[in-house]
Amino acid sequence: MSAPALLQLRVAAKRPAAQGIVELTLEPLPGQSLPAFTAGSHLDLHLPGGLVRPYSLSNDPAETHRYVLGVLREEASRGGSVAVHEALQVGQMLAASAPRNHFALQPTPAPKLLLAGGIGITPVLSMARQLAREGRPFQLVYAGRTRDRMAFIDELSAGALAAHTRMHAADADGVLDLGAVLDAQPEGAELYVCGPLGFMDAVFEAAAARQWDASRLHRELFAAAPVAAAEGGEDSAFEIEIAGTGQIVPVPVGCTAAKALQDAGLPLYTSCEQGVCGTCLTRVVSGTPDHRDQYLTPEEQAANDQFLPCCSRARCARLVVEL
Repeated sequence: MSAPALLQLRVAAKRPAAQGIVELTLEPLPGQSLPAFTAGSHLDLHLPGGLVRPYSLSNDPAETHRYVLGVLREEASRGGSVAVHEALQVGQMLAASAPRNHFALQPTPAPKLLLAGGIGITPVLSMARQLAREGRPFQLVYAGRTRDRMAFIDELSAGALAAHTRMHAADADGVLDLGAVLDAQPEGAELYVCGPLGFMDAVFEAAAARQWDASRLHRELFAAAPVAAAEGGEDSAFEIEIAGTGQIVPVPVGCTAAKALQDAGLPLYTSCEQGVCGTCLTRVVSGTPDHRDQYLTPEEQAANDQFLPCCSRARCARLVVEL
């Protein structure tokens, strides 16, 4: 699996979007164009220090001249959000993947309920902008701890979005009644939710209690929930063989397959490092992976012909993979 070609982008603007959140505007270099994107998309930024991190696009997909991102400075940052907030400067060049979408807005006529918690507003805002431009029915409910930590307030409070948007700050408004929000939706409405894992779980539980069909429920994951070792067992060491070269890479206990491959000098991009984004998806030629990701579908996992080495391991002594 060869590494995909990267875009070369310029930081055209950087501004505070809320307390602890910056908005980045990225533009192509002169004479170049940007690949189109769809609402809910993200791209992987290649940041100073060799870090690669996924961030969602917040602008309208109809815009073809720029990408706009919202980035929260994480309290437990692994370096990515700190690099964005402290190292990136206007005029700086950086590489990025082409946009990808694991949280697509469905082209159905059903009314859309967009629920955002915290920085989860970023991809949801892109959806709202598209729906408003197309004149399609939707409601956006944006929940945060405090209003000063809620991004893009100005955009949501004006223009075409204002009539569709309800903002809920917990310190002033109390706990958001998710059940009441769901109960107020038109029959057949589709749900799109993004935010902290606990928030999304609570939304899905409320929808399940009201017997919303799973086909109407959509969510974006910024971080993965823990996945246990296969059949409750302990992690074991295993080997990875590189198809075509025969190179053997040991993967000891306590080391991810991705790190072992990178330490061996092999080309492998990683981004979320939690099995959510799919950046490091690798073809399996033989052997049985121990899938621990939240990117592949159950059917794709059962096929055992690909795995995510950032989090998954092996149920056998050796996996043969293609890089």
